[in-house]
Amino acid sequence: MANAVTADDTNEKPITTYEELLSVFHEAIKPVERFRVGAEMEKFGVFSDGSPLQYEGDNGVLALMKELAATKGWKAEAEMEGGPLLALLKDGASITLEPGSQFELSGAPLETCHQICAEFRGHMAELANFSERNGITWLGLGFHPFATREQFTMVPKQRYPVMRDYLPTRGSMALDMMLRTATVQANYDYLSEEDAMLKMRVALKLSPLTTALFANSPFVEGKPFGGKSMRAKVWLDVDNDRSGLVPTLWKKNAGFVDYVEWALDVPMFMFKRDGQKVGNTGQSFRSFWKSGYQGHKPNLTDWKTHLNTLFPEVRLKNTIEVRGADSQGAKLACTLPALWTGIFYDTKALAEADALTADWTHDEVAASRKEVWNKALQTRFRGATLQPIAEKVLEIAAGGLERRNFLSPSGKTERAHLTRMEELVSKGQCPADALLEGLEHVRDPRAEIIARSDLGNGT
Repeated sequence: MANAVTADDTNEKPITTYEELLSVFHEAIKPVERFRVGAEMEKFGVFSDGSPLQYEGDNGVLALMKELAATKGWKAEAEMEGGPLLALLKDGASITLEPGSQFELSGAPLETCHQICAEFRGHMAELANFSERNGITWLGLGFHPFATREQFTMVPKQRYPVMRDYLPTRGSMALDMMLRTATVQANYDYLSEEDAMLKMRVALKLSPLTTALFANSPFVEGKPFGGKSMRAKVWLDVDNDRSGLVPTLWKKNAGFVDYVEWALDVPMFMFKRDGQKVGNTGQSFRSFWKSGYQGHKPNLTDWKTHLNTLFPEVRLKNTIEVRGADSQGAKLACTLPALWTGIFYDTKALAEADALTADWTHDEVAASRKEVWNKALQTRFRGATLQPIAEKVLEIAAGGLERRNFLSPSGKTERAHLTRMEELVSKGQCPADALLEGLEHVRDPRAEIIARSDLGNGT
């Protein structure tokens, strides 16, 4: 029986002070020795004909989740008592579903990138039996390579119908974002407000570069679409109120209050009362706080829910979430967490990244964001391409990982997780280039795309 998620009573009291809004971030501050990394990896399940895995059915994700709960020690979770199974929990990790049944492992907070890779391999191994029996291949790509919008059914999570109806009024690619995109993200801790703002600023400035490095979605409905990241192109036209580069955080003296002020003015999706959704699209959280909605006043649970419906390229919650990358194949699955661990969790590396980007302006970085979906590392920036900047950023991250000196069982530092990316960047390439190489000469492109994007079975 699935258990409904319940909120702490403290979070259910109406918000009365501005300090309560800030408390979400202040309470997340922790000492360096408690810093961890949490990786989130989304993937598409496809059948041999390229059709997408659905929620329902004997071979759907619901059946897979029930099997994992019955055989692998995962605990089933629903939004409310008696509701549909939507998540699994085990040992600090979770498995959740995006709107189009993209299957996401949200990893436990771990100390090293080696542990992240081991966790991911273990996850894929757990999926192997069900996948083999049902002819499912798991693809690490940023955009579904074959399916049309019409081939998807929506996962029955309460906020997804609200998003389905509201977001298309804000951007023409919103449904594609919900149904056909997948990403790899990583979450990081912060030592202080100053540390959080420094990390946010550096990551936001480098966000288009992150997208270029990890561009890995060159296919749309079975064919190359002409660019390198369809996922990144989609995000340019979803909802600019809640996405993008949060320009208010680019100033040197920015603080938590600046993120709160931005978040307060973003329109809401919904909130819940007694486990049931109350649709509330269009009203800003600031208005909800000051004026209420249909007799309801906001509480901290509503505020935390709202923060989770903001989609900037780097998101501030009780962690800092780097969000700008396409989902990756097996060889690069752990590279994004490694890259940003090397930058964020080494003082020298973070200072070097800050110095590298110190005079970059929001407008010029935002302009590059509009191009990276197409040209990836060949995007022009300040009279050159992004390739030499990528090489420098990888060098900075590698130095940070070397100094951390966490060794794998074979004696390698975490820098080993950057090796494949370093090879690509040295040639001016991104993962999409490797996917496209020689594809025009392949007799069965669909089978080849599946083979090249296969995440494997964890072995």
